[in-house]
Amino acid sequence: MKHLVALIAIAAFATPLAARPLNPAQEAKIHPDGKPVDCIQINRIRDTRVRDDRTIDFYMVGGKVYRNRLPQSCPELGFEERFGYKTSVNQLCSVDIITVLHSSPPMRGASCGLGQFQPITGAPR
Repeated sequence: MKHLVALIAIAAFATPLAARPLNPAQEAKIHPDGKPVDCIQINRIRDTRVRDDRTIDFYMVGGKVYRNRLPQSCPELGFEERFGYKTSVNQLCSVDIITVLHSSPPMRGASCGLGQFQPITGAPR
């Protein structure tokens, strides 16, 4: 009997500075750019920006940006700005769970579900 070995992808995204919430003027420039999608390709993620405990912007190869608004606030996500995930496919989907990664001391924090990925325009880095 053949056994399938699932590829487990673990990715942690960090930014060097504090969370990057947007001021009201910056937020006003952001607009939806199409219908939300359930999944994005992991190998197309170039960078991420954690905006707060509930919002992550995913910057993709080619310039497209997806905003993921978590259904619930994820404790300390905005403070730590680091998260990891495990998946058996090359996609990150709205059914997946992220885990906050603490930097000092190094440990895992809250695990939280993702929402849909909304394509947006106007998101600053």
